[in-house]
Amino acid sequence: MNVMKALRVDGQRISLEDIPKPERNGEAFVRVIKSGICNTDLEIVRGYAGFNGTIGHEFVGVVEASEERPELTGRRVVGEINVGCGNCDLCRAGDSRHCAGRSVLGIHGRDGAHAEFLTLPSQNLIEVPDNVSNNSAVFAEPLAAAYGIFERVDIDRATKVAIVGDGKLGLLCAMTMRLRADSVLLVGKHREKLKIGEKFGVETALAEKIQERTRSFDVVVEASGSASGFSAASGLVKPRGQIVLKSTFHGFIEWESSRFVVDELSIVGSRCGRLAPAIDLLASNRISVE
Repeated sequence: MNVMKALRVDGQRISLEDIPKPERNGEAFVRVIKSGICNTDLEIVRGYAGFNGTIGHEFVGVVEASEERPELTGRRVVGEINVGCGNCDLCRAGDSRHCAGRSVLGIHGRDGAHAEFLTLPSQNLIEVPDNVSNNSAVFAEPLAAAYGIFERVDIDRATKVAIVGDGKLGLLCAMTMRLRADSVLLVGKHREKLKIGEKFGVETALAEKIQERTRSFDVVVEASGSASGFSAASGLVKPRGQIVLKSTFHGFIEWESSRFVVDELSIVGSRCGRLAPAIDLLASNRISVE
């Protein structure tokens, strides 16, 4: 049959539909085994990015056909979600994440992974080692996003790091930051989620009990998915510190601009990371998401 199930967004309406299987157009054809729900998916339903189509960008699947890399046929893969134009300076340098003409799986200009099948260029696919389960592999994209923070800020053993938000991304950020920093604090609202972070040597605190930690962290990662998280991050960062924004949410934030000038604070955006290092972390058991 040439139809498949897919989770579709149209405006702010979401529905499970039967749609035609994607045309390959020279790309690899992938059967999705598992797809992960990201807060970005939820925000897209609320209107973020103005996307209409099949959502989902976290997946593990099996390659059913790939002319450019036939060795991948029958192999489990995950995929880089940004597909560049191939011609600009960024794409020619091997990094399409900020190509002006890019499409993004399930987010911009390209149907995504909450479907039975998807297509991606073969060069976007990373093979999953046999010792990484499907349940772990589906976390590769958000783990890559967490690890991508290291591309944007310098963190070493002495860096004091706080993460605001105890959801999936916040937990992955905390686990990842702990690989390089001795002092990592995870701030959240859910005791049961904070306990997950504690298993990885991460200090935890409930959001309502962090007043005494005001202005004491070199780097604060905002991963709460809410506007209130930015306010909490602003309160935790020390003068001349850095706030790393990981959340994508549909809305606006209010901020005390004088504080950022007087304390010379820096705001750093951090979006997608590379999937190959994330797969390496899972394969080596340096990060466990089970």
